[in-house]
Amino acid sequence: MFQYSLYLKIFIITLLSSFFFITASYANTFIFNPKTLTWKAINDNGKVVRQGRGSGGRKYCPDIGRSCKTPSGTYRIISKRGANCRSSRYPVGKGGAPMPYCMFYSKYYAIHGSPDVPNYNASHGCIRVRPRDARWLYFNFMRIGTKVIVRPY
Repeated sequence: MFQYSLYLKIFIITLLSSFFFITASYANTFIFNPKTLTWKAINDNGKVVRQGRGSGGRKYCPDIGRSCKTPSGTYRIISKRGANCRSSRYPVGKGGAPMPYCMFYSKYYAIHGSPDVPNYNASHGCIRVRPRDARWLYFNFMRIGTKVIVRPY
């Protein structure tokens, strides 16, 4: 009985401590606002550590015949790929569009670098940021599990 109780206590302590560390890794938050075409990176102390221009999905994409607006909501980074990341979907029919330092927050949407970050929403739904910002986010801020908030249009 004593041994069972000891194992149970160890299990509970391990479970609770791992929950704390998982939660702590989610402390950073990336927020994109498609209305203002801006993004900000907020650390676990609530301080804006970097911000910049961004561009989300456009209202209508003629090549796919529908809206390309970036879906609003709260997400978590689920995967990251480096400087050579490329789209598997765009251009339509062949893929291969460069998406350097892509950080996916859903199966189809990512934050990534682009030399083309216009003063309007222009993408197929991804969040474009300047290449130097994407690199900084990739190496210094975004981890698997980092919170991503996309504000509504």
